[in-house]
Amino acid sequence: MNKGEIVLRSYILGAGFLLVTWWGIALLMELPIVPAPDKVFMKLSHVFLPVIAIHGAYSLWRIAAGLALAILVGYPLGVVMGYFQRTDRYLAPLVYLTYPIPKIALLPILMLLAGLGELSKVIMIFLIIVFQVVIAVRDGIRTIPEETYYPLYSLGASFMQVFRDIILPASLPKFITAVRVAMATAVSVLFFTETFGTQYGMGYFIMDAWLRVNYLEMYAGIVVLSLIGLLLFGVIDLIEHYACRWQHR
Repeated sequence: MNKGEIVLRSYILGAGFLLVTWWGIALLMELPIVPAPDKVFMKLSHVFLPVIAIHGAYSLWRIAAGLALAILVGYPLGVVMGYFQRTDRYLAPLVYLTYPIPKIALLPILMLLAGLGELSKVIMIFLIIVFQVVIAVRDGIRTIPEETYYPLYSLGASFMQVFRDIILPASLPKFITAVRVAMATAVSVLFFTETFGTQYGMGYFIMDAWLRVNYLEMYAGIVVLSLIGLLLFGVIDLIEHYACRWQHR
């Protein structure tokens, strides 16, 4: 059995355990607020394509846009801070002062400045991810022993050559780990932001179903949100497998 089959089997076993637990709780409580999984999945099959798929697409777009922006800004900034110590001395205090601020507390300000539409939600995802990317990349580069650079320096290598052969391989694992950790928080915060100023997104769908006392749709939305998280983590794991192949040897 290869590694892919082992991973697939573990996912199936995990999903099976959750479903059995869910089923047992539903049978014990016998309340409309905790429907059985078979009823939820039946409802999901009816509303997925005409309704939930649209909301899921909006949520995925917001996460992808925020993540892309965080990588475009955070990774180069982390490289500069990790490689150039003088730059880190000036920028580190700014990062340390702004990173601990709960990003959800900035939502009212973002909505006032960027409006209630897509931009404020994408910026919120960006703020959640970018700080973790910056710190992880910087710390990953700092762990590189100084003598590792000497052979390339002696050959007159440029910064881009040093980056390609040393900095990128050294920082990539921590960078991917930072994105993986930040992704769970980003999905949670996205759910909250989608309850304001929008009619699309999984957060809006779930809260709307709850207000309509439609528990089957509410649980269907929660299942889809969980699957979106699974998809995102699966993509990140796949990227790590190919980008950091040397780690798995």
